[in-house]
Amino acid sequence: MKLSEKDIFELGQANGIEYAALKAFISAESGGLGFDKKTGKIIIQFEPVWFRRKEPFAPSGAWSINKVDVQSKEWIAFNNAFKISPNAAMESTSIGLMQVMGFHYKDLGFKTVGEMWDFAKISERNQLELGIRYIKSRPELFKALKEKNWHLVAYYYNGAKYKEMAIKWNREAYNITMEKAYNKYKIAS
Repeated sequence: MKLSEKDIFELGQANGIEYAALKAFISAESGGLGFDKKTGKIIIQFEPVWFRRKEPFAPSGAWSINKVDVQSKEWIAFNNAFKISPNAAMESTSIGLMQVMGFHYKDLGFKTVGEMWDFAKISERNQLELGIRYIKSRPELFKALKEKNWHLVAYYYNGAKYKEMAIKWNREAYNITMEKAYNKYKIAS
């Protein structure tokens, strides 16, 4: 089910997060999509580096050469890894609107990673709730978002090397993308 502006406003308000800040987060993470328009599948990004940590002796295959790419290729890599180890594959993949990594499932109140995935597959609203749970489970991230400290939001959400990764992928740095989006949504709200 598609996320509505009302959903964003209500979930933000219920969790102490300004609408424009939450909207900026969504647009920076997934471009505002929780499900692929062509296939209807949940948006994913399979991370081979995390899968190697969970399945260090797994033979190479489609999963091992995955790069940030189109959804069809992400799913090929994910499905290949899933055949080797379903739980490790799900834990090594970020999912949905907020691109929350599967290995956070326990911190977010789920008994299994599969339970987290099932929750996220229901709707974009659930995916937003999942992202909010993650943000609130990290006090430093929650504080940075409330203060609109986009550098710290990027640092705590995407890691210390977020600027280096932007250069590598020839993209705008995450903090700049979020600040621009916030300003856009702040004016519109």
